[in-house]
Amino acid sequence: MTEPSTTPPQQMPIFSKTFDLLTWLLQVTRHFPKMHRHDFTKRLLDAAFDLREHLENANLRRAAARRDSLQRADEALAKLRLYIRLAAKMEWLSQGQYAHVVPMLSEVGKLLGGWFKTA
Repeated sequence: MTEPSTTPPQQMPIFSKTFDLLTWLLQVTRHFPKMHRHDFTKRLLDAAFDLREHLENANLRRAAARRDSLQRADEALAKLRLYIRLAAKMEWLSQGQYAHVVPMLSEVGKLLGGWFKTA
């Protein structure tokens, strides 16, 4: 049995976009209220890391297993969008920060959708 060929993550835009998103989130969430760091912030960052990890898994798999990992990545992205909207609503994100992250999430969603269609 041959090993499935994979595209190196550094060559796929979705990996650089999610890396940039994670980097930004790690910096921004440091300023969230301390009383919510162990619940809300953890959930938000877990969703972001889950998104990236499911994408890594998808890149290492084929056929149904790949689609399953992409579906899980989509679920993590949905959670992340919810947490970002909530952080903006609670004013833990400024309007400028929210305006910065929404296009990032949208771009990741478009890339994920495109990958899902070809998987």
